[in-house]
Amino acid sequence: MDVVEPRRFTVPDFALESGEMLAEVTLEYETYGRLSADGRNAILVTHGFTSSGHAAGKHTPADAEAGWWDGLIGPGKAIDTHRYFVVASNMLGSSYGSTGPASLDPATGRPYGPDFPAITLGDIVRAQRLLLDRLGVTHLVAVAGPSFGGYQAFQWAVTYPAYMDGIVAVVTAPKGSGGDAAVQALRDRFATDPNWNGGWHYDRGGIPVTMTEYRAETLRRYGRDEILAATMPDPAARDARIREMAEIWASEFDPNSLITLRRAAVRFDAERDVAKIRARVLYVLARTDRLFPPSLGPGVMAKLAGAGVDAAYVEIDTDFGHSASGVDWAKWAPALRDFLAKLEAA
Repeated sequence: MDVVEPRRFTVPDFALESGEMLAEVTLEYETYGRLSADGRNAILVTHGFTSSGHAAGKHTPADAEAGWWDGLIGPGKAIDTHRYFVVASNMLGSSYGSTGPASLDPATGRPYGPDFPAITLGDIVRAQRLLLDRLGVTHLVAVAGPSFGGYQAFQWAVTYPAYMDGIVAVVTAPKGSGGDAAVQALRDRFATDPNWNGGWHYDRGGIPVTMTEYRAETLRRYGRDEILAATMPDPAARDARIREMAEIWASEFDPNSLITLRRAAVRFDAERDVAKIRARVLYVLARTDRLFPPSLGPGVMAKLAGAGVDAAYVEIDTDFGHSASGVDWAKWAPALRDFLAKLEAA
């Protein structure tokens, strides 16, 4: 795929489900392919908890790595950009160009910080809907994404049941877990950093050491060590590479975004509204994923079937855990391609 350039969409006076108002909301996004005249050939691709809207291609020719689903999105690929207009948006509350805690509050001229209002998965998808409206999308072929992106796919299916033909929910579930204790644990961890200052870390240089440690742990939990082992047999070299990746991420991601998005995640529950789903569902888990293990599959599929949802299940046979959908894309790309073809045929 050619080099892609991120763009931004801004809308004023965005009302949240909590009743609070954001004076303006900006979403950073990328698009691949071309929108049809009737606006009905679009696929929305949604990203994970700590990721960005950079799903495919490269931002510069010199970039070492392409977007996180580059193996799946592009000309002739499973999500074929000769056929589909693909929109990948950084979600509300994140740290890669969209409005979040590090954004300046127009009322104060300072970052929102810990005062950023609580948001929900419903708020996230409503902001995306406004972006799609602005782009001229009238109907989605599908919403597809891994992990937190799968949360968004399920939320889309219950918030706008008639707006898409299908969803592709990958290494995810229709309901969050962990509860408020998980959010508090994150706050408590950050509070041990001397620069945290109750979340007002911006004038103190942030909390890069704590964030680097957090990210390195996350990368290992997501399967990065196993991925690197394919080309780096030396454990020390893998540790150094993971540390390098963690430091880069820690320099970009606001810890208050982690808290904001974790709070939205633990309160997410599309399961209670599963009867609203009209879209077909492709539910994909990975054999070695510790976050969303395959043991979730039978229960989720039973709930979908009980609600009369047309759903198919795929398990990726992989050693790469939670990161498998991007790294081991070839192992499930045929199922994705077939699912999208069936949506078109229907």
